[in-house]
Amino acid sequence: MPFYFASMIHKFKTNISEIPLPEKFNYPLYYSPHKLAIIASEELQKYLSSLTNLDHNFGLDENQNGMIIGKMFGVLVVQKEKGELGYLAAFSGKLGNSNHHIGFVPPVFDLLDTEGFFKKEEIIINELNKNIEKLENSVTLENIILEKMKIEENTLLDLNKIKKEIKENKRERDNIRKKLDPTNESDSKKLEELNKNSIRESYFLKDKIAYWKTKKEEIDIQYNSLNDEIQSLKIERKQRSSECQKQIFKKYTFFNAEKKLKSLNTIFSEELQIIPPAGAGECAAPKLLQYAYLNKLEPVCMAEFWWGASPASEVRKHKHFYPACRGKCEPILNHMLKGLIVEENPMLLNPAENKNLPIIYEDENILLVNKPAEFLSVPGKNISDSVYTRIKAIYPDLTGPIIVHRLDMSTSGLLVLAKNLKSYHHLQKQFLKRQVKKRYVALLDGIINPKEGIIDLPLRVDLDDRPRQVVCYEFGKQAKTEFEEIEIVNNKSKVYFYPITGRTHQLRVHASHKNGLNTPIKGDDLYGTKSDRLCLHAEYISFRHPETNQFVSFQVKEDF
Repeated sequence: MPFYFASMIHKFKTNISEIPLPEKFNYPLYYSPHKLAIIASEELQKYLSSLTNLDHNFGLDENQNGMIIGKMFGVLVVQKEKGELGYLAAFSGKLGNSNHHIGFVPPVFDLLDTEGFFKKEEIIINELNKNIEKLENSVTLENIILEKMKIEENTLLDLNKIKKEIKENKRERDNIRKKLDPTNESDSKKLEELNKNSIRESYFLKDKIAYWKTKKEEIDIQYNSLNDEIQSLKIERKQRSSECQKQIFKKYTFFNAEKKLKSLNTIFSEELQIIPPAGAGECAAPKLLQYAYLNKLEPVCMAEFWWGASPASEVRKHKHFYPACRGKCEPILNHMLKGLIVEENPMLLNPAENKNLPIIYEDENILLVNKPAEFLSVPGKNISDSVYTRIKAIYPDLTGPIIVHRLDMSTSGLLVLAKNLKSYHHLQKQFLKRQVKKRYVALLDGIINPKEGIIDLPLRVDLDDRPRQVVCYEFGKQAKTEFEEIEIVNNKSKVYFYPITGRTHQLRVHASHKNGLNTPIKGDDLYGTKSDRLCLHAEYISFRHPETNQFVSFQVKEDF
């Protein structure tokens, strides 16, 4: 494991002498950046703006060529042994097809090292790919496949024709037989000849079947010979790729503050019992901590921000701060943070503690609550306190699932509950058929244009960073939202949302995504900027009452 000189440490250009150090290291998967980390990020952003020799298009210069790829950058404020503060900088993945750039910490393991096993193995695998592609696209294989198709087609045509003729001949022979007398010698000879013709036709059909079978076997031998060669190369490619991946997992090893070392494979195996996902260990946060531990630097606080144009699927805003990703980074960071005094994971804290759950309407069949923001609809993985558990505690004899629909934990507003199974099924049917009318009010972090319309962006979960959602036209589920602006408040847009579908985080993504309103909801800690609360409220709902089948409507306003 190589040690790098501390020349990677950036000195603060800003006067930070009056800024107190944080008491604890920030929890990197959910945090508000400390002032020192904000200053470090701003200084790094100035440095990035000054770089002109990077062969990388962030999408910030319209005149720059090449594929646009925004990047996550990170800063780690560190303290030297003598107490002097500085900060480290890192980027996720690679920049301009290189892992090494002045001012940025090196990777945990350099996959791009030309003398390393990965690049050497990559050459072999690329050669296998070329050979496979060459064989699969060869004229020989194409001709064999065409010949196979031709033989199959001719076999079908020829045999069908013969079978049809045999059938017609049989019909004629049967008609003749009916007119002949078997006791008559002359007729008897004719009958015998008819039987011989029948036998000859049967043998002729068998000969034809055998002929076409032989033709098919001959072409299959040619096809299988070439296909076996292709499959053999693919098996070799798969084995080499698998073995290469195993070696990579062994090379990625991470220290923690207790100076304990673990491989990538061990970390994911112990915590999640899975193989590490592609790209694990290449993100900014693990790079920063690894460099600090290797060079005896004490981590103080860290932050990560997006630099560049927003990608097509994710919601990422230029210069906005984001937490480390959960799928790739959480298991690694859980190991690397051991030995540091770290802020408590807010995901383990109950945000609904000491909050009331107002019931705004109740009868024998239903009840409606005004769910506060940061309050679960149903019990979560780590927190049981929720609308469901609160209502069950008040009404322990209620039957049925109770919860008919849900609101995101951060969203406040009206939630309809069923007090019995019959009511539950009645209401659920209305939700499934999209017969329930809902209106949300939201305060957006800016001015929108157009002022009204429909957003249609399909959504699916981000597999590497749950529960975040991404726009995906291939695998996403349809998600549609109607919107209209109500007013402008302090340079922020107050809007109504009318969800046509009900996907997870639908309104939040549709508001923030560049192909939606491109303006996040105020206080959105996932797709915008964290604040006191998410300014999204389900203020109106209308549906048929499960007992009377008459339309009822409810409204509870919220001031942001």
